[in-house]
Amino acid sequence: MCSTIDPAWLEKQFEVCRGQLRDVAYRMLGSLSEADDAVQEAWLRLSRSDITSVENIGGWLTTVVAHVCLDALRSRKRRAEEPIDATVLLQRADEHAVDAESEMQLADSVGLALLVLLDRLDPVERLAYVLHDMFDLPFDDIGRIVDRTPTAARKLASRARQRLHGGAPPTDSNMSRQRELAEAFLTASRDGDFRRLLEVLAPNVVLRADAAAVRGTDATEIRGATSVARGALAFSDRVRFAQLVVVNGRVGVVIAPRGRLFLVLAFTIAHDKIMEIEVIANALRLDQLELALLGD
Repeated sequence: MCSTIDPAWLEKQFEVCRGQLRDVAYRMLGSLSEADDAVQEAWLRLSRSDITSVENIGGWLTTVVAHVCLDALRSRKRRAEEPIDATVLLQRADEHAVDAESEMQLADSVGLALLVLLDRLDPVERLAYVLHDMFDLPFDDIGRIVDRTPTAARKLASRARQRLHGGAPPTDSNMSRQRELAEAFLTASRDGDFRRLLEVLAPNVVLRADAAAVRGTDATEIRGATSVARGALAFSDRVRFAQLVVVNGRVGVVIAPRGRLFLVLAFTIAHDKIMEIEVIANALRLDQLELALLGD
């Protein structure tokens, strides 16, 4: 580091930027520990660099964090990481209660569904979307980070936006009613409201769960509102990690502890009742689903 830079002043400038750098890194990586590592790496590079010609330290640090996150995402993609079991995530929460609680709160503030969908984007698409749509960084700057023209960076963000929202959001009254019933199902499951569950389920409702969703057994089928409602209540500990999304063009639910996709509930709704619930946890099947954010 250049001797003309006061280390105390430099550290103060970094601390001013730390919060936003962490927010950027978390939205890029979806992991609080990895985000903190990226921010720490930015500090190390700052403390070792000659920044006498740098006019905007915040911008310089954001660029460093973006590069670190992009490298991490590319490495993750090459490793083709498997989805993490919710049981493992909850065990980690017990082992590191304070950090896990902080991460769950952060995931809730960002949106579990959004984190899941961001994780399905190509790394450069995710970076362009996060930096522009969430942090208002100009495409000129984003283009320099990903070694593309500003126009190409704009297209990356646009493509990400389209994938997140699934094109034109469904707005018809049928979709609105699907949403109401799905929300009622989740609320009743969280609250342990057996009667309300029976109200939204068709008497002959069928729940089908793949083998990955019911660990240690074959695929399972449950029939009848009473049986399905009892199963939903038994599943209530995981419903706190649930958010509504669009699943293959219909309202569904993602279960995502700390923003990591665990399983999807796909609803079939007709005659103002939930007729079928498909519980999907198989990694290959999850990858094949078309997921999108549910519009307000």
